[in-house]
Amino acid sequence: MPDGSGKKDIKALLPDELAADFQALGLPGYRAGQVFRWLDRGVRAFDEMSDLPKGLRERLDGLYAIPSLTMLRRQVSAKDGTEKYLWALPDGESVETVLMRYKHGSTVCISSQVGCRMGCAFCASTIGGKVRDLTASEMLDEVLRTGLAAGERVDGIVLMGIGEPLDNFDNVLRFLRLVNAPDGANIGMRHISLSTCGLVEAIDKLAALHLQLTLSVSLHAPDDETRARLMPVNAAYGVDALYAACERYFHTTGRRVSFEYAMVRDVNDTPRHADMLIRRLRGTGSHVNLIRLNYVSERGLLPSPEQTVRAFADRLSAGGVTVTVRRRLGSDIDAACGQLRRGRMREP
Repeated sequence: MPDGSGKKDIKALLPDELAADFQALGLPGYRAGQVFRWLDRGVRAFDEMSDLPKGLRERLDGLYAIPSLTMLRRQVSAKDGTEKYLWALPDGESVETVLMRYKHGSTVCISSQVGCRMGCAFCASTIGGKVRDLTASEMLDEVLRTGLAAGERVDGIVLMGIGEPLDNFDNVLRFLRLVNAPDGANIGMRHISLSTCGLVEAIDKLAALHLQLTLSVSLHAPDDETRARLMPVNAAYGVDALYAACERYFHTTGRRVSFEYAMVRDVNDTPRHADMLIRRLRGTGSHVNLIRLNYVSERGLLPSPEQTVRAFADRLSAGGVTVTVRRRLGSDIDAACGQLRRGRMREP
């Protein structure tokens, strides 16, 4: 995991890997723990690690890089205090992170890729396609930098920002293990939610790891005809295959699946669509999270009216499906994921 300088990315190393590296360098084991804890505090340079001897700091600086994000823009919602950040990556690309506050604590929604190749018809993140995957340390830094900028502890994580997490499987898995480490952020898996557009083989691969995180599937339509209109991925994995994968995930992990459903006016918000969802999901233990679509000017799709969303939710509930309507946060600060990055791309 070298950076452009040829140095190894130390922030991407798991505790046991860092300990093994330091052992090979002839360093005492406790030094690895010291460095790992410093990295979790968000230091940008080895010189900031004040309890390490100067000679050791210089030695480590010659071997390792500490890649860090730089804040380009910060927006704070006047309505609910939600904060949205645009971060510059070391190579000049940028991604977005959102801090959302709830009664139970603060949750960070992070990006997993620069851009996205999934092509969903309602999404700003996929305009321009995928540029590259984020590294594990870049995702970790989204969490660390956001917490530091806001001056508060991050209690939960949602991988629902720019990118498809399961399309960056290995880096995402490494990030999850880093952020879960007791000497690091120590955020439990049950406080982490991973959102996918439905990559079936990757869902099965994730299930086999028994991580106990929450799997959120971007469904957005209960049938192939409607879903194919909104999500090109449906051509590879139709709804039957996706539902089957979610059922396997539930039986393997014991964790119920949450289905994300963006309400698009006159596309997927009719009583007929609600009834199809009921037939598919009743009795499965799954949960449907209805979302009023965030308007993206380049897309042209419109959010369903609030009364339509409420009627849809009531119909699902009456049909025996557990349903919630997502609280709208940050609607006054470019709430649709990818809009800040898109705005920067348009700048001269």
